[in-house]
Amino acid sequence: MIPVILSGGSGSRLWPLSRKQFPKQFLALTGEHTLFQQTLERLTFEGMQPPMIVCNKDHRFIVQEQLSARKIKTQAILLEPFGRNTAPAVAIAAMKLLNEGRDELLLVLPADHVIEDQKAFQRALALATIAAESGEMVLFGVPASKPETGYGYIKSSPDALLPEGVSRVAQFVEKPNEQRAAEFVKSGNYFWNSGMFLFRASRFLDELKKHDADIYDTCLLALERSKHEGDNIEIDAATFECCPDNSIDYAVMEKTQRACVVPLAAGWSDVGCWSSLWDVHEKDSDGNVTKGDVVVRDSHNCLVHGNGKLVSVIGLENIVVVETKDAMMIAHKDRVQEVKQLVNTLNEQGRSETQNHCEVYRPWGSYDSVDMGGRFQVKHISVKPGAQLSLQMHHHRAEHWIVVSGTAQVTCDENTFLLTENQSTYIPIASVHRLANPGKIPLEIIEVQSGSYLGEDDIERFEDVYGRTEAHEAPLKTATR
Repeated sequence: MIPVILSGGSGSRLWPLSRKQFPKQFLALTGEHTLFQQTLERLTFEGMQPPMIVCNKDHRFIVQEQLSARKIKTQAILLEPFGRNTAPAVAIAAMKLLNEGRDELLLVLPADHVIEDQKAFQRALALATIAAESGEMVLFGVPASKPETGYGYIKSSPDALLPEGVSRVAQFVEKPNEQRAAEFVKSGNYFWNSGMFLFRASRFLDELKKHDADIYDTCLLALERSKHEGDNIEIDAATFECCPDNSIDYAVMEKTQRACVVPLAAGWSDVGCWSSLWDVHEKDSDGNVTKGDVVVRDSHNCLVHGNGKLVSVIGLENIVVVETKDAMMIAHKDRVQEVKQLVNTLNEQGRSETQNHCEVYRPWGSYDSVDMGGRFQVKHISVKPGAQLSLQMHHHRAEHWIVVSGTAQVTCDENTFLLTENQSTYIPIASVHRLANPGKIPLEIIEVQSGSYLGEDDIERFEDVYGRTEAHEAPLKTATR
């Protein structure tokens, strides 16, 4: 059995903590480790092979760093140029295996779910394996315990041909209103659609070819034209752009005669919005969930998340307050599903706060925007030991670098030299330059930019150890250094 971990979501309903360039699956929202790491670590038991990861190309280095931090090995990392939903993602993973003469069971899991009861998860997986080995396509259904309007539902029906405890999928139901959801819960034969599946690779591809040949054919061609580099497979963008955007549910599961459901009563949550995050956290005696430097007075059933500043609330009920360095979001808990629409509005306005945090992570370290004005910007840059930025040039800005900790190796045109704590240097406009950390501790510098244009897309690369040598490769405010 091979896990296929789908890690391409943007998690926009958990804005402002989740951003497009650093979405919720890479955040430690429910414990010490991130949701992505927790998903992988619950799969480390006998019979489970190393996973295949499907993620956005922009998240490649985040994925690699989080895998490395937990010493997790993978079979492959499929890098999508952009999202095309779950059906194409799993299709390419399955095709890769069949090309290698392998036809294992595929356990398809989103990277951002919480499962509290590991033993119950393994019991459900054992039952699902029996069904999948006989050619069935298993969907894990969470028994509907309350009238939740944020989930899709599955109606089940008995089938004597299936193993005991496994039911046939009778109907898929879109997210219902509260009245219908209450009826589903009362009937007892409806499950929440978890988005988790188990099936054999060849079975999925046979059904996909039968029910959505466009996806099948496009993915076959996209994989053929993809670039392979070690465990990384960079999916061909020109071909993948032609692929229909469709989920496993719509493309296959709603059409096949082999769909069945296995109950998953394991403390599951998709952590899809702020209210579901409130659900899975421990609460104080007034039902409040707090994180960070937070003071709560005379408030009940609130979630208050601070990220640096002191956050104090008085006299609130069922309210979500989330503070970050550059944004604050306040909403009633009953309306947190609308955060996604709010993010869409911000995107239409061209707001950068939906894309990145002030602190932006890169394969060499990170940078944090400290201050910005009309013709200047101040950043705190941290470079990992042994790491280096690309050899680059800016056409519209000069830079001043001040070392506050560690040792910097600076290249500026024909000169290469070392700087230590409290030393500084000046990088003129159009100078070819590079910053590196030759030491054994993190390098911390303050960078002051000045010029007529300070956008992150003003960059031309000449050499880069991370393979990012294309000039102007990313849009305004999201290019990498």
